Amino acid sequence: MSDNTISITVELHGGPLDGQSTSVTLTEEDPWVALPNDGCTFPGGRSIYAPDTNGRWVWQDDQPADIP
Repeated sequence: MSDNTISITVELHGGPLDGQSTSVTLTEEDPWVALPNDGCTFPGGRSIYAPDTNGRWVWQDDQPADIP
């Protein structure tokens, strides 16, 4: 792990994972996370969450599963 990484636990707001918590490792200036989620728009896809201007991690969108 780089000296510039920070691991935190965040509560998710909105979207299919609303109210759940997840661990996030911050390594970039533009943090976001894509979490595997069977309840998102795309079966087997991921729900994308990112912090808003107040630091709350809010749902942004869903993305399809990776296709091999």
